[in-house]
Amino acid sequence: MRRANRSSLLTDLFHGGLQSRQQLAGTTALSQASVSNLIGEMLEEGLVEEAGLVGSDGGRPRVLLRVRPGFRYLVGADVAETKILVELYDLAMTRLAAAEFDHDDNPAQVAALLIEGLNAVITEAEIEPSQVLGFGVGVPGVVDQDGVVDAQSTGWEAVPLGTMLRAATDVPIFVENGAKTFGQAEMWFGAGRGARHAVIIMIGTGVGAAVVMDGRGYRGANSNAGEWGHTTLVYDGKLCRCGAKGCLEAYVGAEGITQRLSEATGEPQNETLLARALTADPIAPEAVTVFTETAGYLGAGIADLINLFSPERIVIGGIAGSIFGERFLPEIRDAAARHALRRPYSQTSIDLCSLGIDAVAMGAATLPVAQLLADGGLPEVEEPMMAMPPRPRRPQDRTRR
Repeated sequence: MRRANRSSLLTDLFHGGLQSRQQLAGTTALSQASVSNLIGEMLEEGLVEEAGLVGSDGGRPRVLLRVRPGFRYLVGADVAETKILVELYDLAMTRLAAAEFDHDDNPAQVAALLIEGLNAVITEAEIEPSQVLGFGVGVPGVVDQDGVVDAQSTGWEAVPLGTMLRAATDVPIFVENGAKTFGQAEMWFGAGRGARHAVIIMIGTGVGAAVVMDGRGYRGANSNAGEWGHTTLVYDGKLCRCGAKGCLEAYVGAEGITQRLSEATGEPQNETLLARALTADPIAPEAVTVFTETAGYLGAGIADLINLFSPERIVIGGIAGSIFGERFLPEIRDAAARHALRRPYSQTSIDLCSLGIDAVAMGAATLPVAQLLADGGLPEVEEPMMAMPPRPRRPQDRTRR
C-alpha cells in the first residue's frame, strides 16, 4: 500500500507540475499525514524538491513541490528507416543532448550506433552512466516484452535488439514500437493530453497507431496491436512493403504518396518530392488531385478506427502526417465523416500532433519514467521494517481508483 501511495503522489507531481502538500492530498485522496510522511521520504531521497511558495487564505504560504529534474536522466532513441536520433533529457523533459546517425538497416549496425549514441549524449551532457534512469528505443515493427523485434517491412525477423543492447551497457534498456512511443509522448505532453480514449497515428514511410483505452496503451495478446498501416484498404490493391496487397500504408505512407506524385507530375521520385509538392504555393493541380485522393484514403482508414474503437480523440502525426495534415486536414475530416458511423464520428475529434518530429525519441525516453512512476521511486527504496504491527489504514489513505 505504501508503494502504491508513493506511486500516486509521484505520478501526480510529474504530470501535474508544481503542487503543495495540501493540493496533493486533495488530488490523490490521501490523508494529509500520509502525504507529509511520503513527501518527506522523497525529499530525503532527492526525488522531489521544494520549488517556491504560494499564498494561502490568511495562513502561512504553502511550499510548492516538484519532481527534481536532475534526480536522474533519460535517454530516448528513434530508429527511423535510414536514420537514428538519440536524445538525453532530464526529468523535466528538457532536452540536454542529441546525436544523429545514418544506418543501412542492419541490426548489428543499428545496435552499435544506438550504443554509440547513448555514450555520446552522456558525454555531451557531462553526466555519469549511473545517473541514467534508462535508455528507451523506438523501432519499426512488432516488439515483444523482451525487446525482440519483428519488422516484416524492413526484413527484421526475431531480432533480439534488447539483448544486444543490454550486452553492451549497464544502463537499463527499454525497446518499444516507435508508433507507441510517439503515442505516449503525445498522450503525456502533446495533443492527446487529457484524453482517456484516443488513437495516435504516425505516418511516415511506415504507418502505425497507438491505441489508448481508458488511459492505458493497448498492446494486444502478442504486443502487435496498432499495426493499422497493414490493414487492408483495397482488396488485391497496390503491393505493400510487407508483401501483402492493398494495405493502407501503400496508399497513405510517404512512399506511396511520392510514387503517385511522381506518376502524376512527371518529376523524379525522391525523398524531397512530397515536401516540395506540399509546400508549393500554389500546389500544382496534378499534386492537388493526388493529395485529395490521399486525404480520402486516410479519412477512410480513420473511419475504421472510429468505428472499431470509438475514441474521443484521434491525433495525426509523423513526418508525412504532420506535413500533409497541415494542408489537408479539412479534407481528411470530411472523408472520415463520409465513411464512419455518424454517432461515433460526432463524438470524436481529429487533430494534428503538437510535439514535432522528435516525439518518437521523447516518447521512448518516457519508458523508464513510466516504470519510475509505477514503482513510486527507484527499486532500491524498500518497505520499512516495523517493530509493531501496522495500524489499520483509514479509507482516505488508499489511492483513488
